[in-house]
Amino acid sequence: MIESVEPRQHLLSRMAPTPQGEYQQIIIANPDQTVFIFACASPEPHLGMLDRLLVMAEKQGIPALLVANKADLVDRSQALALFSRYESLGYPVIYTSAKSGFGVPELTLKLKGKISVFAGPSGVGKSSLLNSIQPGLGLEIRSVSQATQKGRHTTVVRQLFPLEEGGYVADTPGLKALALWDVHPEELDGYFPELRELVAGCQFSDCTHVHEPGCAVQAALARGEVHPERYASYMRIRLGQDE
Repeated sequence: MIESVEPRQHLLSRMAPTPQGEYQQIIIANPDQTVFIFACASPEPHLGMLDRLLVMAEKQGIPALLVANKADLVDRSQALALFSRYESLGYPVIYTSAKSGFGVPELTLKLKGKISVFAGPSGVGKSSLLNSIQPGLGLEIRSVSQATQKGRHTTVVRQLFPLEEGGYVADTPGLKALALWDVHPEELDGYFPELRELVAGCQFSDCTHVHEPGCAVQAALARGEVHPERYASYMRIRLGQDE
């Protein structure tokens, strides 16, 4: 029974194209934090999607926690090479293995007393991690396709689970594509923490950081102060390219 409808303070949403036109698809409303889960391997992490998810969280002012799952499949140095760029930007990263239980207690502690949303590509182990956190959930899991090395959908609807330690977790279907909703090109640099402090140093107030002379962002990129793959993500979003 629905007794009341709480006001919507913030939300995660994406653009969902349909034959009838584009519309806003709401993933979840009013979470206390986002938990973006990517695998270190199997499937290979496409961090451009993670960058887009972080833009969504930054736009809405929702704290983001990153989980690098399947850390048992790669060397520690490989995992750090992939995800340490985000730690340097102030995003907390937890390295986990749902299979061995590594990192699961740390993640469980971060979920306590909060409404969290698990989001990320298919096959990265979102449901497996929830099963590790609370075994009684018994969520269905599937292996990564051996033919394509891509994740296969297991969770097909959004579900909100109460946690025994307090709090709730929303498990969401795996994402295969992520088009941003209501993010304007001229505001994009404000959603990249490493870029927004540089903007004031650009020669032109409407600098796109793509080709203009006197661009502080491009100068920082040349000095190695901006990760080239993060800048490439900015460029793809700015130019309206799909991820």
